[in-house]
Amino acid sequence: MDKRDLSRVHSGIPKLAEYLEQGKLDRREFLRMTTLLGLSAGTAYALAGRITGDRAIPVARAQTPKKGGVVRISMRVQPYDNPATYSWVQDSNVARQANEYLAKTGTDNVTRPLLCEKWEASDDLKTWTLHLRRDVKWSNGDPFVAEHAIWNIQRWLDPNVGSSVLGLMKGYMLKEIDTGQKDEQGNPKMTTELWDANAIEKVDDHTIRLNAQVPQLAVPEHLFHYPALILHPQDNGKWGPGALGTGAFELTEIEVGKKAVLRARKEYWGEGPYLDGIEFIDHGDDPSASVNALESGQVHGIYEMSLTLKPRIEKIPDVEIRSVATGQTAVARMQPIHKPFDDPRVRKAFRLALDTEKLLQIAHAGLGAPAEHHHVAPIHPEYAKLPFMKQDIAGAKKLLAEAGHPDGVTVDFFGKKDPDWEPIAMQAMAQMWKQAGITVNLKVLPSTQYWEIWDKETHPFAFTTWTHRPLGVMVLGLAYRTGVPWNESKYSNKKFDDLLTKAEGTLDVEQRRAIMAELETIMQEEGPIAQPLWRAVPQPFHKSVKGQAAHPTSYFFGEEWWLES
Repeated sequence: MDKRDLSRVHSGIPKLAEYLEQGKLDRREFLRMTTLLGLSAGTAYALAGRITGDRAIPVARAQTPKKGGVVRISMRVQPYDNPATYSWVQDSNVARQANEYLAKTGTDNVTRPLLCEKWEASDDLKTWTLHLRRDVKWSNGDPFVAEHAIWNIQRWLDPNVGSSVLGLMKGYMLKEIDTGQKDEQGNPKMTTELWDANAIEKVDDHTIRLNAQVPQLAVPEHLFHYPALILHPQDNGKWGPGALGTGAFELTEIEVGKKAVLRARKEYWGEGPYLDGIEFIDHGDDPSASVNALESGQVHGIYEMSLTLKPRIEKIPDVEIRSVATGQTAVARMQPIHKPFDDPRVRKAFRLALDTEKLLQIAHAGLGAPAEHHHVAPIHPEYAKLPFMKQDIAGAKKLLAEAGHPDGVTVDFFGKKDPDWEPIAMQAMAQMWKQAGITVNLKVLPSTQYWEIWDKETHPFAFTTWTHRPLGVMVLGLAYRTGVPWNESKYSNKKFDDLLTKAEGTLDVEQRRAIMAELETIMQEEGPIAQPLWRAVPQPFHKSVKGQAAHPTSYFFGEEWWLES
């Protein structure tokens, strides 16, 4: 394609090609951004290869899939009935087999159409036209049409539903309005609604248009946020056995804390499935139970591997550990609505007291990278490299004294037992904080109890895992934008929010990184988290399971799998 052809897809693509040629943009980000702007993945790979001389393209499947068999996986089976409000990847890994998304981000971090056939972005990134596939049918035979997609998007953006998708789309699809009520401090209670009556527009039965109030680059990636599963309006947002889906499998049985059973659909619109079924088995908080099941052949794989049991797993015949670079992490989040965390000097003292390089070794066997306390990973394309925030015990003590705590502070620190690296990390952080005069009382809960309180105001200091997102701005929008459902720290900073919205709509690479540097600095200086590490996430699977590859977000795509005897 020449520049004129590229401009017909989107006017920004020729400039991205220039940036790649000049070395201002790496190949990974070029692929990600051009596919978001509507270039097909195959064309994007070919263009990148022509510019860089690297002719590598996505590897085609070398083997012919075999039909039949059931794959069993050890994974927690959590409350599942309302996909729009899912808080954990495990929930979606069950539902994802039966219901699908408008887009799909692969293991290469490139986002492609799924229930969409293609999309087009306006030059100013404010108008996104989504063309839906015409060959998709629900499990009851209904055709998939625009009204179904619109119903789901409207539901995600309903503040009464409580979906974290709202956190991603709030900046460009919603406006805040005064409810007319006051909170306990006398401040107006605010809510959100679509910024314009025509923000979500039906063009025809297979075309919808999102009309945003500000530019937004990552709309297709937002459509693959794991609670953004497309449900049939007939099911009124609920999911379980008997719910309608467009996916390759149907849920036949599920029991929280025990198992979920899915069977292959006979009339699936896409390629596959090759398996007869998939079963997820919940082995509880004890990681040795899942390893026992893998050793005995009761399961083919484990969703999340215990690092302390890694040497044992490596000895299991015909089991391989599959891994991928990722932005998965955990954060010790502090709620500024509670003392002593209402003072940004206290929050920064908690960060300065940590040696993240040591924490990576202690808690995660060195698998991953030390974190920098701003929740933007080196793997994120818009990551801005700042001076590394090293441990500074004297600096932490000085900040505590300036904040009125010359003798230090004492706080309760909540976390969960599973996976086992989390309590190990909490203990190591507590020892480091102690050097700065910070006394931490560890409160490690059973996982089921922690899932109930992770985002509540009743627990000011807690340790929460966050999965990978392809963009740093997605993480920041989900976790730290004012008032969004997943803002577990209850952090609110108008300057941060405004910069985030600006970064989300900035196509120019250098300008976007400059904005990200400002956002990362805010997080380091006054943000609500102390972040120990970035995780490499290994998954052990029996070699007989083919077509399965480690995904940065630990997603499973069962329609691609088959069993080799």
